[in-house]
Amino acid sequence: MASEYSKLIASQIEDGLGTRRVGRSVLCFDEVDSTNDVAWDSARQGNTDGLVISAESQRAGRGRHGRKWLSPPSANILLSVVLLDPVGKLPQEAVTIAAGLSAAEAVVEATCLDAELKWPNDVLVYGSKIAGVIVEATSQAGCQSLVVGIGLNVFAAPPANTLSYPATSLAEHIAEPLSRAAIVRGLLQKLDHWIDAIESSRIDELHEAWLSRCGMLNDRVHVTSAGKEYVGRVLDVDPLRGLLISDDNGSRVYIPAAGATITDAKKDSE
Repeated sequence: MASEYSKLIASQIEDGLGTRRVGRSVLCFDEVDSTNDVAWDSARQGNTDGLVISAESQRAGRGRHGRKWLSPPSANILLSVVLLDPVGKLPQEAVTIAAGLSAAEAVVEATCLDAELKWPNDVLVYGSKIAGVIVEATSQAGCQSLVVGIGLNVFAAPPANTLSYPATSLAEHIAEPLSRAAIVRGLLQKLDHWIDAIESSRIDELHEAWLSRCGMLNDRVHVTSAGKEYVGRVLDVDPLRGLLISDDNGSRVYIPAAGATITDAKKDSE
């Protein structure tokens, strides 16, 4: 499969992409500090809505809460998408849900593996993490800008001794050749669809699709958010309000994705 490790080329990704917004232009780099950092530099220049930044390697790739995102060169998908939102139609919470769902659907489309979503930002295959999402947002002069960062393990997963959770790659489960360019195209097409759904107020459609891949409903979870710990049973994941739990006092609590971490989760049967 050595040929499949060839570098991603922008023209190959753009060819037949057919998206309305996401992927209007694509830039592919050999190495950057972080695709999100490059995306933010581009966002500040304006007129970059829908720009996709991809890299073969990151010197300082990051996930949520300052964690490092580890990936060997040219083995996986490391990309960021710029979204300019001058009229406030793209809530960060909903974009986070859309990005995770898009990654899961791209995995299913490319491999037929059953990809499961774990709130707020993980995609799992057979219980191991295969993709993660980080959505950063800032507002200036009344205009919100978002950068959606997505990492997806295609040919390699980080060594187990570098992680606090199990991780996997598509190649561990699929014998047939895998094309990173084809997977990127599918991912961008899915994200374009769901960003349009958010802008068009089709939140119920996003909600239903996300829940269909969520393996957390009725799980008992421990969540930390804004310095507080919440313990309860998962009732729902709302694209606008976050994780809904019924806590041990019988109260219903919504926890936004930004800054939240699930520290423990157990199935209802356990």
